[in-house]
Amino acid sequence: MFGSLKEKFKGLKERLRAAEKKEVPEAREKVTIKDKTRALLKGEVVMDEKKLDELLWDFQMSLLESDVALEVAEKLSSDLKERLYGRRFRRGVDLGEVVRDSLKESLREILIEGPPLLELMDKKPFVIVFVGVNGTGKTTTIAKVAHLLMSHGKSVVLAASDTFRAGAIEQLSIHAERLGVKLIKHEKGSDPAAVAYDAIEHARARDKDAVLIDTAGRMETNVNLLDEMKKIVKVAKPDLVLFVGDALTGNSAVEQARRFMEAVPLDGIILTKTDADARGGSAISMAYTIKRPVFFLGTGQEYGDLKRFETDWFLEEVLG
Repeated sequence: MFGSLKEKFKGLKERLRAAEKKEVPEAREKVTIKDKTRALLKGEVVMDEKKLDELLWDFQMSLLESDVALEVAEKLSSDLKERLYGRRFRRGVDLGEVVRDSLKESLREILIEGPPLLELMDKKPFVIVFVGVNGTGKTTTIAKVAHLLMSHGKSVVLAASDTFRAGAIEQLSIHAERLGVKLIKHEKGSDPAAVAYDAIEHARARDKDAVLIDTAGRMETNVNLLDEMKKIVKVAKPDLVLFVGDALTGNSAVEQARRFMEAVPLDGIILTKTDADARGGSAISMAYTIKRPVFFLGTGQEYGDLKRFETDWFLEEVLG
């Protein structure tokens, strides 16, 4: 998982180690012969600004190849430059490890892990609306979240508020039957906000713990469907609105998340298909773009294939 991004970070560390062996100078300002001599006598290694700029430029291009959005790649490169310039390193210091630690600091500022879902459920019913574009695996993700909650003793009601497609209602019906949970649905073409309302009322009357609301997959440019989504959120008054993004769509997912954020107040991200994502930049890019935590990663097709996102785990996965 995330192998490509891991290789990019590893490549930068190796290039910096090579630069260290060449004993090039480091400084924010122009380094003089006198400065180099003093550093040499002190047993220090200093990095030449021009050389470091070249390395960071290559690094930035590598990040873009791994689906890291341009503004995020620029931030990571800028942070590294800030942390490396103006510092002197004792000879023998592993600059690769210095880079690794610096990258960890930068990524920690970007990647916020969502709190454990069960800890947020302080009321009945706890309402979650799932939004996203077509084909991200949103309906399957809802079933996975239902399975997770049920495994912790929580009762769940599903709402088929994707009335745009009959197939979506049928798909959620199959999941509801397999999981043994109640599904509230109306006919195709009916008011999706009414479905959400009925599901919440059903859950409230029967003291259910959670209502998970499916919505029509919509492109971020479809104004009518976005307005429909706004109505669902207005009627349901959810405790969480989660954006379900596909890791394989790369930078497209970033723009999608941004547009959805403009339409409704997103509370977090679920990133699907990460088991097939060799690049890994989507999680970083989306989290940076909408400044919201990542709650879960979809890691397969089974109901149990939903991993809670943990920043430390992710950093180890991509940085080693």
